Amino acid sequence: MLTTPADARQAAPMAPSRLAWLDALRGVGALAVVGEHLTTWAMPWLRPTSFNLGVYGVLVFFLVSGYIIPHSLERHRDLRAFWIGRVFRLYPLYLAVIGVVLALSPWIALRAEVPRDASAVAAHATMLLDVVGAGGVLNTMWTLSYEMVFYLLTGALFAAGVREGRGLLPVLFALAGAVAGVVLSAPPLSGAWLAWLSLAVFATGLACILLRRAARVAAVVLGVMALALLLLSSRVPWFGAAIVAVMFAGTAIHRWERGRGRLWPVGIAAVLVAATPVWALNAGWWWVRPQVWSLTVVLAGLTFAAAMALRSRRVPAMLVWLGVISYSLYLVHLPILLIVMRLVGEMRWAALPAQIGISVVVLALLVPVSWVTYRFVERPLQRMGRRLTDRHDSERHAGEPGTAA
Repeated sequence: MLTTPADARQAAPMAPSRLAWLDALRGVGALAVVGEHLTTWAMPWLRPTSFNLGVYGVLVFFLVSGYIIPHSLERHRDLRAFWIGRVFRLYPLYLAVIGVVLALSPWIALRAEVPRDASAVAAHATMLLDVVGAGGVLNTMWTLSYEMVFYLLTGALFAAGVREGRGLLPVLFALAGAVAGVVLSAPPLSGAWLAWLSLAVFATGLACILLRRAARVAAVVLGVMALALLLLSSRVPWFGAAIVAVMFAGTAIHRWERGRGRLWPVGIAAVLVAATPVWALNAGWWWVRPQVWSLTVVLAGLTFAAAMALRSRRVPAMLVWLGVISYSLYLVHLPILLIVMRLVGEMRWAALPAQIGISVVVLALLVPVSWVTYRFVERPLQRMGRRLTDRHDSERHAGEPGTAA
């Protein structure tokens, strides 16, 4: 999601930037996810089977988030501003897309995995869908669960004053995933109560942070909740822990790059994450079979490393632009694809010209629609969030109480 483009950059999308390589990576990730879903439906002959294209794109997104999010929080040193930014960055488009999908539900049935009771509302409200065992109205929304877990963990570490310079967090989460793979064939906790309990803790904790009432304690409690959900109620606990290990690997890389950490733990974590399906009890679906999963992990890591090595060079403007609108691409492409599928039917066995033609039509719709949602939904609300945080900064510098992180 999957992730959050242009977090540390307010310049025009096409302007050269030292962070352009991160936007380019988001563009690559978004294209990979779109490509996975489009080729599965319309061009199966083009879909790779030795690795999973969609998961490759998601892992690239997660590495980018891990690289930039903790650094952004530590630079601004303000949990309240961080969460205002996250809420205004993620929720407007997310809620708009949910509304569109629900409006289409009489015509295009909701996924069977979505709970048919009010717990679905609770799970969607926190974005903690996958870690409370609930399906999202779009199957791509599972990645937002781990983005949110990572934000909660990062906020808790910041509030507790933990600056993990040795890079051990990715190893710890990779080890947790490796152990969970051996001992857990299913999550120990399940049920609609998880969605309700997590919503209550999430809403209370976030309110404390925004109102600056016991904010540090609230952030730590939120982090503990996120960790418990990750390890005890994720749909596949080893997989959830492995995903968070990948994100903290991005953080460790950032610290190493700035001379404040070591790189070797990233290698250990990568080996553990890539190898866990070899012994995991729950690893039956095709893209976490050992050879497929390990190649996917390696390709995502090599992509990130190559982009980082070439970051001082000029980045293709189109990839940067796609990265800027990547959140829209990620959330909007499935509704468009579902609508087109409903109109034209199954394309896997259609004639080659028809497959190519319908794929071009989908892309021709997706890119401008994603730009529109970015321009009129994402960007205005991001600016509103920045105005709120800027106003808070002005008040603080004028003598208001300092950061109550």
